Amino acid sequence: MTVGPVTSDSEALTPVGGEEALVPASGKNIEGRSLGRIAFTRLKQDRVAIAGGVVVILLILVAALAPVLVKLFGHPVNDFHQDQIDPNLGGLPLGHWGGINSHFLLGVQPVSGRDMFSQILYGAQTSLLVAFFATVVAVVIGVVLGVVAGYFGGWVDSLISRVMDLFLAFPLLLFAIALISVLPNGNTVRIVILILIIGGFSWPYIGRIVRGQTLSLREREFVESARSIGARSPRILFRELLPNLAAPILVYTTLIIPTNILFEAALSFLGVGVQPPRASWGYLLSDAVSFYEFDPMYMIIPGLAIFITVLAFNLLGDGLRDALDPKSSR
Repeated sequence: MTVGPVTSDSEALTPVGGEEALVPASGKNIEGRSLGRIAFTRLKQDRVAIAGGVVVILLILVAALAPVLVKLFGHPVNDFHQDQIDPNLGGLPLGHWGGINSHFLLGVQPVSGRDMFSQILYGAQTSLLVAFFATVVAVVIGVVLGVVAGYFGGWVDSLISRVMDLFLAFPLLLFAIALISVLPNGNTVRIVILILIIGGFSWPYIGRIVRGQTLSLREREFVESARSIGARSPRILFRELLPNLAAPILVYTTLIIPTNILFEAALSFLGVGVQPPRASWGYLLSDAVSFYEFDPMYMIIPGLAIFITVLAFNLLGDGLRDALDPKSSR
C-alpha cells in the first residue's frame, strides 16, 4: 500500500518497520538538505554568477602571484625601456597598439617605457589590498553597531542611527582629498589612510541593513528561547542573531568591494591616492589623459582592468543574493 506524498522522483513512500519510518519504494533514504547546501545548489545553476566567481578567483591569484608572473612573462615594474619609445613622437611607444609585442604583452607606458603588463598586475595588488581591508573595516564596524542598534532599540538605536546619518551626509571625497593631501608622500601611509577612510565612512551602509534584519529577528522564537533559559545579551547577539545574519552580510560584502575599488581608483586618478613608483590603475588612467588621442591603449588597458574586476564582483554578489534569497524565483 502506498503511504505519504509522492517524491520528486515519482517514488511512493512505503512504511518500513512501522508507520513512522517512511522511505521511498526503491529503498533509498530521503536525504535532508541544509539551507547552505540549497543555496550552493542554486548558485551552481547560475552560470553568470559562477563566471563572475571564477574571474574573482583568477584576479586574486594574479594579484598574489604578481612577482612570479612578472618574472615569467614581463619585466620589472620600475625598469625603463627607452628602446621601446620613439623620441620623435613625443615619447609614444614604438609600433602599433601601444607597443604590444611578444616581449611586452600589454605594451609599454609612454615616455617612461615601463612594462604595462607589470603595471596592471601590481595595480591589481594595490586595488584589491585597499578594497579588501577597507571592506573588512566597514563590515566589522557596521555589523557590530547594526546588531547592537537593532537588538537593544530605544535610545541606543536612536544614537547609533543618528551617527549613521551623520556619516552618510559627510562629504567623503572632499574629506579624503583634504586629509591625504597633507600627509607624507610615503605610499604605505597613504594606503593605511585610504583603508581607514574608505572603511570608516562606508560602514553605515551595511550597518543599516544589519539593523533592519536584526529588528525582524529579535522577536523570533529562537531569541525568546535563548532569553527564557537565561542567556545574556552578548550571547544572544553573537551566538544567536549573528549566524542568522550571515547571508545578507556575505552578499553585501561582495557588493561593497567593487565600490571600494572604484573609490581607490578615483582618488588615485585625482592624484591623492597611491603615487608612483607603486602601480595603481587609477594613476594609469590619470596619466593616460595626456596620451589617449595618440595612444588609446594606454587608457583602454587599465580601464578594462577596472571594468572587468568591478563587473565580476557585482555578478558574484548578485548571484549570491539570488541563491541565498528563498523568495527568489531564479
